[in-house]
Amino acid sequence: MLFLEDLTPGRRFETASHTLTEEELLAFARQFDPQFFHTDHEAAKNSVFAGLAASGWHTSSISMRLVAQSELGKVANGLVGMDVSSMRWPRPTRAGDTLTVCVEVLESRRSSSQPGFGIVTVRWTTTNQRQEIAMQMENRIWVQARA
Repeated sequence: MLFLEDLTPGRRFETASHTLTEEELLAFARQFDPQFFHTDHEAAKNSVFAGLAASGWHTSSISMRLVAQSELGKVANGLVGMDVSSMRWPRPTRAGDTLTVCVEVLESRRSSSQPGFGIVTVRWTTTNQRQEIAMQMENRIWVQARA
């Protein structure tokens, strides 16, 4: 298990990878983000993405699963998000892309109101197989202290 004291600024966590299939891309989009550039090959060609693209929320969901299954997913009280200060998708994720996440601890401090816990600020960077950024997010998580 990981505790507040283990999450020091500069520490990085790397995840396993996931290759997105077209079937996954389409199924997620049809259920959760049914916009034409996520669901229709032909119409997507004339979109800002110039082809079928995964929903940014799908890229984010895959990232969450990869992080939850990584060493960082072993945080004592779970990955309890408090907020998201920024989130961006600088390029589309496409079927066949292999995603990997690196989470870096930016800041860690004990809570003044609940000293058995702390607030950790982290930056998630999801990259594809070409090391291009597919998603980047900064958020704060609520983490149990060891002592």
